[in-house]
Amino acid sequence: MAYWFRGSLCQGSDIALAVDEPAFLYGATAFTTLRVYGHSLDHPLTAWSAHQARLTETLQTFGWATPNWSQVRQGAALLLREYALLRITCFPNGRELVSGRHLPADLDQIQAQGIAAWVAHGELYQRPVPGHKTGNYLGAWLASQAAQGQGAREAILLDAQGHWLETSTGNLWGWANGRWHTPGLGAGLLPGIVRTYLIDYLRQRGERVEQSPWPPGVIPRFEVLAYSNSGVQIVPIHTVLGDRSRLEVNPKHPALEALRAAFREN
Repeated sequence: MAYWFRGSLCQGSDIALAVDEPAFLYGATAFTTLRVYGHSLDHPLTAWSAHQARLTETLQTFGWATPNWSQVRQGAALLLREYALLRITCFPNGRELVSGRHLPADLDQIQAQGIAAWVAHGELYQRPVPGHKTGNYLGAWLASQAAQGQGAREAILLDAQGHWLETSTGNLWGWANGRWHTPGLGAGLLPGIVRTYLIDYLRQRGERVEQSPWPPGVIPRFEVLAYSNSGVQIVPIHTVLGDRSRLEVNPKHPALEALRAAFREN
């Protein structure tokens, strides 16, 4: 296994961090995960600039040092030869870690057939600093683990009022009344890069996209439910598991074609 750390290509699966390292003690890192298209960081769908801009905004907000971006890009360019997914992690003192992984082995299957999702109730599953991707992802990770224990692939995170926000790894999408819906950013969720890309793509093609809160009562109105992120693109949700409820949605609805078309390479 190869990874890039502090300007050098390394082999293995371990890095050395001091016992008082804030990244270790508090999850004090910022990260982004991108999917490489066409074996190029400059491919429009790779969205390198958007990922760099999001990290830069987070680092500026936190008052952290900026990494050497040419060095970060050098590491990413080396790792994309082996991995389709790259995670860029920035430390408070300007160090960088670039690691890679492969696409899920069953990605084609879940894109076609959909997944089950479990609604994660309770403060235990809330993300701190939800507008930024930080190393403190414990709430989402706990939700994901609990969802798997319920036989689901993803967890659906909620706000204090019970509104649906996002899944444990991506942004939510719903189709109803001839338009697409996604929870609004004001609710306290991560402004996903794929989310932004899809909103722009749909609107350029004359599709209507609503960004508003998702209270529990509105969910049964959706003919389609799905989630998106940079790695899986768009994946339908065919079943939603609640504490004492079960909602089934069509994962092969024709409206999904509009979202899938956004990822077709020219």
